[in-house]
Amino acid sequence: MSISMIGIDHNRAPVDIRALFAFTRKNAGEAMEEIQKEDGILGCILLSTCNRMELWVSVPEDWEGCLYEQLCRLKGIREEKYRTYFTERSGKEAVEHLFYLTSGLKSQILGEDQILTQVKDALSLAREHFTTDGVLEVLFRMAVTAGKKIKTEVPFSHGNPSVIHQAIEFLRERGIAMENKVCMVIGNGEMGKIAAQTLREAGADVTVTVRQYRSGVVNIPLGCKRINYGERMEYLPQCDLVVSATASPNYTLKEELFQEQTLNKPVVMIDLAVPRDIDPKLADNEWITLYDMDSFKVENHSAYMAENLEQAGAIVQKQMDEFYDWYNGRTVIPRIQEIKEEAVQDLNLRIGKILRNTPMEEGDREKLQEAISVSAGKVVNKMIFGLRDSLSQDAFLECVAGLEKLYEN
Repeated sequence: MSISMIGIDHNRAPVDIRALFAFTRKNAGEAMEEIQKEDGILGCILLSTCNRMELWVSVPEDWEGCLYEQLCRLKGIREEKYRTYFTERSGKEAVEHLFYLTSGLKSQILGEDQILTQVKDALSLAREHFTTDGVLEVLFRMAVTAGKKIKTEVPFSHGNPSVIHQAIEFLRERGIAMENKVCMVIGNGEMGKIAAQTLREAGADVTVTVRQYRSGVVNIPLGCKRINYGERMEYLPQCDLVVSATASPNYTLKEELFQEQTLNKPVVMIDLAVPRDIDPKLADNEWITLYDMDSFKVENHSAYMAENLEQAGAIVQKQMDEFYDWYNGRTVIPRIQEIKEEAVQDLNLRIGKILRNTPMEEGDREKLQEAISVSAGKVVNKMIFGLRDSLSQDAFLECVAGLEKLYEN
């Protein structure tokens, strides 16, 4: 069995290209069910976020399928030109990527922990649709464990390094502070709530849009106001900053909506959605400064951050070693069980005559025979697993193979 993945992310593809291959939660579930129907795919998990989309599968070692073609088929895309934006990994390279990704060490904003929740959600969704298998289940679960350890044990220099935090810092460095700014956040999902709460904590006057049919049941961050989504254009001229972060496949702010809209002051717009929420054409409006997900990147890291990275890397390596122990053992343990059974049977045959000639009650003889079998099995286990703990993986597997040959028919 092999672990393989294909992915597209912010490092290689701009937001418009990533949007072509993005999945909503509903679409991701349907896509995983379709993918698992393909011959040779034993399990699959689909991870789709603002910054990346990744398809993970477990397949036989000799599987010759093409994950890129699977994605294009699902998305109705025929062009080969997008292949260059994708990265494919398998085996240890794939495992290492997931552990570092889940730990926030491959995120656009280093150390952010939203990806940890996203990986957990991807695993949960695969469980709901019955598309994960034993190998992917353990891989993702142990990667999440590594991420949790880093979150609690490694003091990254960012207090809560989400995209909106980085955006606020980005604007502050350009002379735009959030104190007393009038802000509107379009969208009240996870990203929208984080944005609203962060802006409020930074001193802004924040209003959140909610859909009218949900307005009676949706909670918004403490200290924020709400308006119906349909009132966003009436409220927009009052705003200094507009953040849009929805899962909508359509623009929340279109160019045509501004044809009869008068802006009397500059407004900064931040689009945190993939696919885009804000029409890119609005960047041509002289009153609007538009930023998207790709606008906020960290190029350099402090010595303090480097020290944190080293500590995080040690945690990742330890958790990966535990996964490899499990992964390699999942096939060798049944082999060890067979060796133990063969060895116990061999011993019983060798001492059977001695026991038959030993004067004792038949019931006692059977009990002794059973006790000898149990003890012999424990001794064999102790010796074999002792070898595992003292030898390299390759040397241990050679020993197992040698022991198997002793009992070949």
